[in-house]
Amino acid sequence: MTGRERGDRRVDQNRDNHTDGKDLLARRFEADRGHLRAVAYRMLGSLSEAEDAVQEAWFKLNRSDVGAVENLSGWLTTVVGRVCLDMLRSRGSRREDPLEYYVPDPVVRVADTTDPEHAAEVTESVGLALLVVLETLGPAERLAFVLHDMFAVSFDEIARIVDRTPAATRQLASRARRRVQDASPAPGPDARRQREIADAFLAASHGGDFEGLLAVLDPDVVLRADGGRTLAAVSKVVRGAEAVIAQALTYARFRQAALPVVVNGAPAFLSVRDGRPGALMAFTIAGDKIVELQILADPERIAALGLSEEDLARATY
Repeated sequence: MTGRERGDRRVDQNRDNHTDGKDLLARRFEADRGHLRAVAYRMLGSLSEAEDAVQEAWFKLNRSDVGAVENLSGWLTTVVGRVCLDMLRSRGSRREDPLEYYVPDPVVRVADTTDPEHAAEVTESVGLALLVVLETLGPAERLAFVLHDMFAVSFDEIARIVDRTPAATRQLASRARRRVQDASPAPGPDARRQREIADAFLAASHGGDFEGLLAVLDPDVVLRADGGRTLAAVSKVVRGAEAVIAQALTYARFRQAALPVVVNGAPAFLSVRDGRPGALMAFTIAGDKIVELQILADPERIAALGLSEEDLARATY
């Protein structure tokens, strides 16, 4: 074998090794993609932005020498956290939508009416009510709480992301935790009972049954409606059972077919008219009462839910 042939062979081997290394990184990243998406979704409350953050982590992985990284999953988690922190800070400086009305992006699954407990298990575990509370936190507080309390990232690692001491980072998480605990509803019943309560609300609403609605609503129930920029006039916050009942009975006149769905592990309904999705109503239930109603009516985000025509055809009156 000539010297040139030996050189060409070494080039081919290096190219093969490089390709094998890239393939291995890609497989490792894909194995962590679901976890990284969960981190980003809790940080951002937006499915599209969460995907952007995960994609940015992939770009950073390809640009970095991670040969000496012992825990690649942990490294990727902190990268996604840093990307999300930058996105939250940028969002805060340009946000125009009133936070009071904002409903985070829902993770929607068509409800399995024969086994609602299973339907709740396979969806995202973080509820819309919690995501609404997280929106009220500052970017660094949210990062510290999400990474530490939800994903067990150490304060030493988080401190490097927020450029603070571990003690200061611990305080960030502590403040966030108190606000989350103060604002979070009590635990609800099992998934089957929650669906029964949601069904009772829908039936009473469609039937104009004031007493039936009163029976399932907490006296201090909060209804939050987000129409986005297209339907800004729809956006509102309504507090108290009687005010919420008035809204429910008013809109019952425009009765539409309803598709039972599961939103972030909780019962919900999607209104459907002429085979097209309308507004999404998700319930937060504590004890045996509805304590929050989240209504997403933003046409752009509703259109992005990704439900099939077959799914929508299952809606009934």
